[in-house]
Amino acid sequence: MGKEFSMPTIAALIIGCFILANGPSAFGQSAQSIAAAKKEGGKIILYTSMETFTADALKKAFETKTGIQMEYWRGGSTEVMDRVLSEHRVGKPGFDVVATTGDHMHVMSKEGVFAKYESPSLKGFAKDAIDPVLGARYRNVLYGVIFNKAGIKAADAPKTLEDVVKPQYRGKLVIPHPVNHTLTTQWLGSLDKIMPKERAEKFIRDLAAAKPIFAESIVPAADKVGTGETPIGITFVRFVLTYNKQGASLDYVRDYNMLGDGQYINIAAKAPRPNTGKAFIDFFLDEESMKIQADTGEFVNRKGVYPPLQDADKIKFVQMYQFTKEDYETKKKEYQKIFMQ
Repeated sequence: MGKEFSMPTIAALIIGCFILANGPSAFGQSAQSIAAAKKEGGKIILYTSMETFTADALKKAFETKTGIQMEYWRGGSTEVMDRVLSEHRVGKPGFDVVATTGDHMHVMSKEGVFAKYESPSLKGFAKDAIDPVLGARYRNVLYGVIFNKAGIKAADAPKTLEDVVKPQYRGKLVIPHPVNHTLTTQWLGSLDKIMPKERAEKFIRDLAAAKPIFAESIVPAADKVGTGETPIGITFVRFVLTYNKQGASLDYVRDYNMLGDGQYINIAAKAPRPNTGKAFIDFFLDEESMKIQADTGEFVNRKGVYPPLQDADKIKFVQMYQFTKEDYETKKKEYQKIFMQ
């Protein structure tokens, strides 16, 4: 997912407001579950691909609530999967809990990495947000068009996703690399879920012809828009809030059907601290924790919880296709020919 960046001040403000408003009993774990967790050494280790500032906000909240230390290792979703599988296969997992994208979680699940755990916090999620294998799809990472109003007036900005290929935006658009960045390959290959197939194929050809600027991945693409280097970008919509909290003036195109990928959290079948893992998942999926994540810009799936972005409640999440390794290879070859000519 590219380079990391931290927002400790924002994380501290978010947590501080929650603790003041709700008190130390804001989160939903029972005293019994916390006591059982503390008998396992008083710490939890999470492997995740979530953004650093979100993980830092959760770490502060969990430690404040429980007195249990939270450690995490962050990498891209594929890096997380590779490390988890490597440790699982040799029988020495260094993690208790894993949180990353659905595709990768399903791969790990098929290898027996996870234990089934029915958290009491699941009751806050709609049935269509609960996977029979992985449990709650706790957040959606949504691809959309964002723009910097310092570089392009709102009236002159694209009005739809398909507008970004218009001549007036040539040289002003950045996207994650369509071949080297797996999630963007998946996004391109799923466009026929939000538009007719013929239109999707034409849009991809027109996008290549528009000669967008390629970034390494999602975060570098957002960085270019957030800093004003490039006025328009295709990236995660959540970064509008991220950069606006740093003083930028970003907005997003109101195409309300947005492709994205769901993310899940699960406890390891061989977790060194299984009770602590369960207590952490109870906390993680609880309403107040979901509100903390939403306040960092996450599109979480807990009922009635939205990020503080205008019209966030109108956005409809459309799950991207779940590609196999062979699917990815086929699409990468196809996009290599289209974009790299």
